[in-house]
Amino acid sequence: MKIICIGRNYLAHIAELDHDLPSEPLFFMKPASALLLPHNPFFYPDFSKEIHYETELVLRICKPGRSIEERFAPNYYDAITVGIDFTARDLQRKCIEKGHPWEIAKAFDSSAPIGEFRKINALKNPEAIRFGMKLNDQWVQQGVSTDMIFNFNRIVSYVSHFVTLKEGDYIFTGTPQGVGEVHVGDKLELFLEDESVFWFRVK
Repeated sequence: MKIICIGRNYLAHIAELDHDLPSEPLFFMKPASALLLPHNPFFYPDFSKEIHYETELVLRICKPGRSIEERFAPNYYDAITVGIDFTARDLQRKCIEKGHPWEIAKAFDSSAPIGEFRKINALKNPEAIRFGMKLNDQWVQQGVSTDMIFNFNRIVSYVSHFVTLKEGDYIFTGTPQGVGEVHVGDKLELFLEDESVFWFRVK
């Protein structure tokens, strides 16, 4: 399986980090070793002094597909959860300054915590999916899928024209505004609609 991550997909987040508005979906990838499954803590890596959370809706691909048309895209994903794209922001800034790839700041071990998946058709409002994260029991990020620049179908179609999607792949669909730093001892809890789907601590 592979993890595909979409960048710069919410206007307010683009503004808070002073990035350019993309005309097409931007994506990068994380290896399977980046997954942090439920019931596991996140261990703060020793190569960074500034780890940031980015809370995102995560799609699960349910069958293989390549060069998928947007109108057929819903046939290729069946479940959703909430995850975090952990970013070593200090390393990322250095990569940006030097024009280097970002993998060192994005693809490290345990940098992709994900909650338990839910069937999309079982949600109260699949057209406007609410999600968010609490840091130490306080809301720090909340979003809704209707605020995305590129919706699920556009993302799945676009990515599939470059990378063949396989059953069991995950697509992180971008983060809303409110990204911030984590510290050792913090508790992070992810919510899909009003349901907690995952919580863990930083150690």
